[in-house]
Amino acid sequence: MSIINKAAAIGGGVIGAGWVARLLLNGIDVSIFDPDPEASRKVSEVMKGARRAYKQMLPGGLPREGKLTFAKTIAEAVADADFIQESVPERLDLKHKVLAEIDLHAPANAIVGSSTSGIKPTDMQVAMKKHPERLVVGHPFNPVYLLPLVEIVGGQRTFPEAIEVARELYASIGMKPVVVRKEIEAFVGDRLLEAAWREALWLVKDGICTVEELDDIMRYSFGLRWAQMGMFQVYRVAGGEAGMRHFMAQFGPCLKWPWTKLMDVPEFNDELVDLIATQSDEQANGLSIRELEKIRDDNLVAIMEALSKQNKGKGWGAGALHKDYTKQLAKLAAKPATKATEKVKADKPAKKAAKPAKAVKPAKADKAKKSKKKG
Repeated sequence: MSIINKAAAIGGGVIGAGWVARLLLNGIDVSIFDPDPEASRKVSEVMKGARRAYKQMLPGGLPREGKLTFAKTIAEAVADADFIQESVPERLDLKHKVLAEIDLHAPANAIVGSSTSGIKPTDMQVAMKKHPERLVVGHPFNPVYLLPLVEIVGGQRTFPEAIEVARELYASIGMKPVVVRKEIEAFVGDRLLEAAWREALWLVKDGICTVEELDDIMRYSFGLRWAQMGMFQVYRVAGGEAGMRHFMAQFGPCLKWPWTKLMDVPEFNDELVDLIATQSDEQANGLSIRELEKIRDDNLVAIMEALSKQNKGKGWGAGALHKDYTKQLAKLAAKPATKATEKVKADKPAKKAAKPAKAVKPAKADKAKKSKKKG
């Protein structure tokens, strides 16, 4: 069951709207701010896709959705939220402006997560003059309402308590939080993706393959393996009975061979953009973005459903989490909110928000800082 009483979303693009969908479908009220005049329509389109996917996951019926409110200002959106997710474009100056305003108006106990895919939290915290200690990176993967991973990264001024509370908050809405041990640009997932993306661009640019051929090579081979085992576990199996040591001894030396262009970046000129975009259009074969999103979501649900039946019914990998998440949502759906519980919820917001409030109290955090200095 979610421990979030009221959430705020700042930014309603693809990622921001994905957060809104996951929160609403967990029965959480969300207040969103986005100055885009098309924001309402765009969020509505994402909600349609999310509902469609969740109906496949929960044929018995969905939980009562949270209430979505479009705020006119950031201050209005965050006023009584205990969880805030910022998802504005990847410009540090814009992040500074938005986070400063969130920090100024949000309750002191509210956790602030940023969806940034590459900016270090320390570089964003400088704009937060009141409570920089409650900022974490909460980097998701698209579509946010289906893919469960969220990378949590703390900055130099983030309190350890805030990271723990953030972990609990994200887990309460069916996500798989992974705390990145050291603060680096692009974190872990995007560093891996960028390496593959850079090599893929070279392969297409040099005429080795088309975008469709490259995608086929991924989705008909190691893409299937990665959906249920990560890179290291796959390679451990590939090492045979001797396991990882044998695999590294056999294939380790080839890492020194000059096969890749990972350290070189192809020039992003009009010619390369036209080449990639034209081949991508051909690959789509007339399917719209919305149609491709439906196909993607159907496939993701099917994969997770299949994985949820493995390991003697306990589920494997993302399937195990998916199994627990659908059970959680089914319980929520089986207990529709009554007027009495709604009144309790309205009358006692402070009690529900008490857990995160306690975890990031300045007094407690100051104590933690002092003990660090002694160490």
